Amino acid sequence: MSDTLLQVSGLTAAIEEGELLHGIDLTIRPGETHVLMGPNGAGKSTLGHTLMGNPVYRLTGGSIVFDGEDITELSADKRAQRGMFLSFQNPLEVPGLSMEAFLRSALRQKTGKPIKLFAFKKELEETMALLNMDPSYADRDLNVGFSGGEKKKAEILQLLMLNPRLAILDETDSGLDVDAVRTVSAGIEAYQKKRDGALLIITHSTKILEALHVDYTHILVKGKIVHTGDASLVEEINRNGFERFMPE
Repeated sequence: MSDTLLQVSGLTAAIEEGELLHGIDLTIRPGETHVLMGPNGAGKSTLGHTLMGNPVYRLTGGSIVFDGEDITELSADKRAQRGMFLSFQNPLEVPGLSMEAFLRSALRQKTGKPIKLFAFKKELEETMALLNMDPSYADRDLNVGFSGGEKKKAEILQLLMLNPRLAILDETDSGLDVDAVRTVSAGIEAYQKKRDGALLIITHSTKILEALHVDYTHILVKGKIVHTGDASLVEEINRNGFERFMPE
């Protein structure tokens, strides 16, 4: 196992309209929690999707090394098999596929091994209880008819069940009320304690961070990481916003 879990060097990415990320450098080690903040349109979600291999974003330069392997050219499903995970800002509805069936399939794809049904169902039940999710949601079509809060809880359920090496959480707290934010935060905290997995949390709000240990905070402006600090940087942003990080 490499001492560095994720090494991003000189990463640039574009869509047809032009370049969105400009020379991103980022190092994440096992067990670390990184927070990515910035004004609207800075490229935060773009970075998350580019790291995960979303083909909408075209890599135009740089490299992505995950656990010692260059994955720059790998597809999203191959990155997921190696232990990367991305939660969606707006989770998709998947008619005809229950949440339980989706999770079983995802685990089989990740591990390449048959799923022990009894142990799986027990863990699923316990994890749903942690997230205050109605057990009946396991049999419902994935995200179909779910409220915004239940969709976000379903994303954290996937995080805990799949137990990835690196979890990229894209605005997981957006649109949630105070109680739902606490529940989602408790799920993320459970992931932190579960193993030496690492987190990259993309967020506008800092409520979700209150119960979490944060190692590094990065400020992204116009597709560039312009400043990196520790957890105290989150408090500074709370007080003063992003003004001092904006270009003249």
